[in-house]
Amino acid sequence: MTTRREVLGLSFGCVLAMHVVRTRAQARVPRIGVLAAGSPNPSMPRPIEALLQALRDLGYVDGRTIQIEYRWADGKPERLAALADDLVGANVALIVASGDAATRAARQASRTVPIVMATSGDAVGAGFVESLARPGGNVTGMTAITPELSAKRLQILKDLLPRLSRVAVLWNPTDPVQALDWNETQSAARSLGLSLQSMEFRTPSDVDRALVALAHSLPEALVVFNSAETVERRAQLLDVAALHRIPAMYDASEWVTTGGLIAYGVTHASLFRRSATFVDRILKGAKPADLPVEQPFSFLLTINLKTAKALGLTIPQSLLLRADEVIQ
Repeated sequence: MTTRREVLGLSFGCVLAMHVVRTRAQARVPRIGVLAAGSPNPSMPRPIEALLQALRDLGYVDGRTIQIEYRWADGKPERLAALADDLVGANVALIVASGDAATRAARQASRTVPIVMATSGDAVGAGFVESLARPGGNVTGMTAITPELSAKRLQILKDLLPRLSRVAVLWNPTDPVQALDWNETQSAARSLGLSLQSMEFRTPSDVDRALVALAHSLPEALVVFNSAETVERRAQLLDVAALHRIPAMYDASEWVTTGGLIAYGVTHASLFRRSATFVDRILKGAKPADLPVEQPFSFLLTINLKTAKALGLTIPQSLLLRADEVIQ
């Protein structure tokens, strides 16, 4: 005959066993760190959603089969080192890094925790990997060094504005990839008979000052090199371009979907989406050193007709036919 005390003991034992099983199951759920210099909104919603959707397609659900830990520097790159240390301290299985500054901070925080570059410039030149084919360390992922696109962006601007003669360029001379882009832009400008106005920045506050200078100089067109600092000031940049009716060219479609005029280049969403395959392979046991770094193979021309109308511009039919995405 089973006594009440024995029944209670059995019940407690079952509850304890279930708790142990649940705790062990939770412990097996890998933590994925996401490290970015920007803010979660409005700068990153589409890329992050693309990453999450790609992970879902691969069978990973945040909060169930994986746990994603986000760390945002909110446009203050100097915070990245502490945020990367925090992720390493949280025992993440790997870190998805957005941009060179985030990758550098993650690599300084650990040489053993796998790091997936969701976006990066010159991964080899920056010292993140030994080569694209054989990374050789704890870093792999996506790289998008495409200085040859700078000439195409200027040509597209010239097609849009046949009488164009003076173009301002907002760029960071301390960024090696942007330095390559600047050199390519200068060569293209000479071929097209365009004069360039260099508007340099090194810090987020420099971008603010550049926007003031832009409002005073009123160039015929503007080219914006993408960086954490410009992305963080996206709303202000778009507002200045709209207020002073300055046609602006960007290097990622995310600018155009949020109100910019025209862009030619990769989409950050596509890079984040592809990064999910690296996350999957690493979680299944692959080592970053054995996973070749990938480069984008397709580039999109995106045009916002609503913005063009607000600027008083008529987009030539030839450009519309070439566009991959036209926003009404």
